[in-house]
Amino acid sequence: MKELGPKGEPRETKLRRLKLRSMRRGIKEMDLILGGFATHGLDQLSDAELAVYDEMLSESDHDMYQWASGQAAAPERFAPLIARAVEGSKLF
Repeated sequence: MKELGPKGEPRETKLRRLKLRSMRRGIKEMDLILGGFATHGLDQLSDAELAVYDEMLSESDHDMYQWASGQAAAPERFAPLIARAVEGSKLF
């Protein structure tokens, strides 16, 4: 998997960057879902899971909302993270 952030980015810097990207989405629903997850669950992810989460944040908010709301199936690599984010958000 390709590293999306700066090469050799320290874990704490990556966590701060991903938290900010999670809270500043294109649609409010995804701000709530991903922002809540980032605040309470992001630092529990492994480095490999953080890399997948970083990749997922590059996806369309509209696609992610459909995955989170169950309107469409999430790609296999993102499905566990979407499920954890939805569970943590308590919106659905």
